[in-house]
Amino acid sequence: MSEAIRREPKPPLVWANTLMFVLTLAIAAVAVPWYGLTHGFTLGTWVVALFFTTASGMAITGGYHRLWAHRTYEAHWSVRLFFLVFGTMSLQNSVWAWASGHRRHHLHVDDEERDPYSARRGFWFSHIGWMLREYESGKPDFSNIPDLKRDPMLAFQHRYYVPLALLVNLGLTLLAGFLLGDVWGMLILAGFMRLVWSHHVTFFINSLAHMWGKQPYTEDNTARDNPALAVVTYGEGYHNFHHIFTHDYRNGVRWWQWDPTKWLISALSFLGLARRLKRTPDFQIHKALLAMQFKRAQARLARYPAETLEPLRARLAHEYENFLAALADWARVKDEWLGEKKRAVLEHWEQVDLQSRLRDIERRLRLQQRRLRLLHAQLA
Repeated sequence: MSEAIRREPKPPLVWANTLMFVLTLAIAAVAVPWYGLTHGFTLGTWVVALFFTTASGMAITGGYHRLWAHRTYEAHWSVRLFFLVFGTMSLQNSVWAWASGHRRHHLHVDDEERDPYSARRGFWFSHIGWMLREYESGKPDFSNIPDLKRDPMLAFQHRYYVPLALLVNLGLTLLAGFLLGDVWGMLILAGFMRLVWSHHVTFFINSLAHMWGKQPYTEDNTARDNPALAVVTYGEGYHNFHHIFTHDYRNGVRWWQWDPTKWLISALSFLGLARRLKRTPDFQIHKALLAMQFKRAQARLARYPAETLEPLRARLAHEYENFLAALADWARVKDEWLGEKKRAVLEHWEQVDLQSRLRDIERRLRLQQRRLRLLHAQLA
């Protein structure tokens, strides 16, 4: 944390946020074990609590984050309405406020003065502290969301956010409790406990996901990939990938990486409820991975005398030349491909040939990744 920020007087508390976080945590910490031991929660209460928790969590990841903040896909109005209802239930502000702050975070990531929840100001600040006081970096500025301001559904939610938040949190929870004959249990478990869990799971992305994990794609910011965080955050734990490829609807880009939000969006697309899903080309992903591997291999080699690992240095230099050649080939073939697509008539065999050449370059990069992993193993 910079010396200037450390010396500045603390801004006034935001009492609404402070009381909300303190009271919901206190009620959940006391009431959940007390009610569970004295009365017990019914199976129906657990099922509704689990549904509300998952729905409100994925309304943030799939709706607030990937749909609206980054516009990684387009969704049917019914999907947007679902995300609005359960996103409002999560009590994380309106889509306008959430997306505006998140776009500023990506634009000024790690800037201690302009990033609303910069991890460089410490765990407490990035996790929850930035919402408890009137910090300059956290003040609303909707100039970066002109696209969202044109959406009447989002405008309605922003204008009536407080009554809507009370309605969905109390109304839906109490209605479910009344129908299942366990009003108090439902309020405690599906209301307060769900809210505390949803809050801090989301906040982990701003804090822990910038402090704990690996950086396979970029070291230009503090974002990390962390499979453990991905499990509890519906796939948002692959944060290093997300910060370099912000407009990809996936965070866990590999098929085996835990990203239920990605799977939900894919399923919606299959059902015709989502379209125009944005994906980063495989070449760009391999390029970022290889660039980081070269950077780290060069840093390791620099620790040793030149004559000690001369064969490995020569091998790394050779691999790097191949890497640059592959990038040049890709750029040239891509230009050809775009040029051919602009022509009125394009022979089918020309399309197939260009696509085949692009795939061949991608295969070359994947082979380089494997060879570099072996080189790293030798250096270790």
